[in-house]
Amino acid sequence: MTILDIDYDFRLDSKCGDPDTDSPKLYEAHKLLWGKDLPNGKTFSLEIISKSYRRLLIKNNLCMNLSSDRMCPHYDGKYRNKFVGALSDLERDELKYKVRTVGGHILFPAHNKNGFTINQARGINRLICDRFDLTLECIRRFYQGEESPLSKTLTNYKDFFDLFIDFNGYIDFFHLQDFINPKKQVEFSLPFDNFIRSPLPLTTDEYKHYKDHTLELMNMRNRRILESLYKPTQVDHKQF
Repeated sequence: MTILDIDYDFRLDSKCGDPDTDSPKLYEAHKLLWGKDLPNGKTFSLEIISKSYRRLLIKNNLCMNLSSDRMCPHYDGKYRNKFVGALSDLERDELKYKVRTVGGHILFPAHNKNGFTINQARGINRLICDRFDLTLECIRRFYQGEESPLSKTLTNYKDFFDLFIDFNGYIDFFHLQDFINPKKQVEFSLPFDNFIRSPLPLTTDEYKHYKDHTLELMNMRNRRILESLYKPTQVDHKQF
């Protein structure tokens, strides 16, 4: 039976401090979780490869190389230290830890295509500021043929998103069911007004709410990931 520690902090396995760059355990987890049948009827065959400066990537049989991405930012030390003092040391450390467990990571195409990668674009876009809920809303609109702040970038990677057929397929494949409501709408961590307001928390209370919602999402996704490994079809015996 496969054993995956959903409480493991992948920062502990990174020499450079960024697990998405060089954590072997994180990439083994990605290979284990996403090397499976796709909604389009094909099977993802995944292989971990090492590039220059020990940059790890996921090579596959259906699209360009993929790389790991931390889904939810903690914002600590960012934006001119805007949020310094908003959380206690314990709250801050818990948030920074939880987003580095397996439930806090996802795969996106690794190489830029006519501009930025998805990971880069969502990080620098002032209407997204790296938030995954807003990124997911952009992905939902992409599948619906609607415009969003990430439309151009997501369209560049249409071959990747076609693997999942539609938004429901994407959600189910990556165990993101808790990020949407029963109406298949994104559950936002902060008030949403169609990308008009700043994506950053505007008050200490908003930042605390963002923190609480993020922790809840990470815990729920971690549980879903663990449950998926205990299905009868899973036969891998790898332990890490």
